[in-house]
Amino acid sequence: MSSRTAQIRALAQRDPALAEAPLAALLADLFGIAPRNVAINLDRYSLNSLNGFFETDAEAFFFKFHQEEGEEAMAGEYYRADILARAGLPVDQPVHVSAEPGEQILVYRRRDEPRFSDVLRALDMEDDPAARAVAVEAERGLSRALIATYRASLHPVTAGEVAAEPIHRLFHERLVTHGAAGEAYPGGRYREFYLGRRFAFPGLALDWADLSTRRFTVNGVTYARTLGELFDAAEARLRPERLADAGGVVAHGDAHNANVWFTRGDRNGEAGARLSFFDPAFAGENVPALLAEVKATFHNVFAHPFWLYDPDLASTRFSAAARLAPGELIVETDWAPSPVRADLLAVKADEVWRPLLAELAARALLPPDWREVIRLALFLCPTLVMDLRAGARTHTPISSLIGLSVAVMVGSPPLQGADAVTRFLDRIDPDLPR
Repeated sequence: MSSRTAQIRALAQRDPALAEAPLAALLADLFGIAPRNVAINLDRYSLNSLNGFFETDAEAFFFKFHQEEGEEAMAGEYYRADILARAGLPVDQPVHVSAEPGEQILVYRRRDEPRFSDVLRALDMEDDPAARAVAVEAERGLSRALIATYRASLHPVTAGEVAAEPIHRLFHERLVTHGAAGEAYPGGRYREFYLGRRFAFPGLALDWADLSTRRFTVNGVTYARTLGELFDAAEARLRPERLADAGGVVAHGDAHNANVWFTRGDRNGEAGARLSFFDPAFAGENVPALLAEVKATFHNVFAHPFWLYDPDLASTRFSAAARLAPGELIVETDWAPSPVRADLLAVKADEVWRPLLAELAARALLPPDWREVIRLALFLCPTLVMDLRAGARTHTPISSLIGLSVAVMVGSPPLQGADAVTRFLDRIDPDLPR
């Protein structure tokens, strides 16, 4: 039987108005309040969650909940904002929390600030160098707080401690199905989204059995691994018990920018802006160090502009075409990260990733295959956050082709030469000169 949050989310996908009364009843039941004027947001960023607003006689509130398949049977704690606050990270503290699997809801006092995702989307639509500079410096400030926390909290961890962290619900748990006999692979979202499915691209359609075995050549760059090989490698290397080798840190774990408030003015009231987290559904104290920044890196950079969250818009702004060659899918596209996304990646590389890897190396905690771990985790971000097939949810043939091409690009090294991800990994390599 599905959880109440799952039922509410299913109703909201059909028609948000249908979900408002059962959501109000759930809020009243969990928190002993009398919500009114419940309104669910039609939010492009809520791929696996739901958010919106309600009021009581005393105050106005913002709510958000994350709902994962089969979470009622999963171990691990959720929504531990206190972990981040104790570590010194800027995080909005909820006034009501339900952390039970299947009933995971956070309620905050309503704020007037935009989310950082909305600020950045405006810059994707039309670049403004002055506004971009403010956004990038806000990212730099948050990144410096993050690396200070990672350095202070980095510690050796056991396989059991790592396996208990909820962050794996975003990665390995989506590859497998749990049953009486244990984990089954391929399973989970991987089986649901891909196996036996047919993929439609502009002028071309392929079954998964064919598509998954072809090497991608994107804008002249041929990638070493196929989609099928990448999923198999991710299942093997990203198993929770195998990720203890790089130590653990205190981390949010799911800090895409729809989980980040953008507040104008710094703490001294001067010009600029600062960022703060909310919705720490996957926060933890033993988060594998190499996973801590993966979701933020992919979803705040490579998922933009538009193709993941605004497929219709991407399909009007960009082109993508594919043709077959023996054993290959040849892709040509004019999609590329926007200037603000390139700037954010540079900040993330210089202020967080490179010093983190240097710290791991100094403490003999940097595994020799760290590039492989980062790449495979980046690969799972787009492929398992939602179904990338055209027509399955919101994707079009153009955005589907762009998305799968980006997934291969982040997941696999090129056979020859370098691309944006290779250059990023070189930039953060503590053994290479800057």
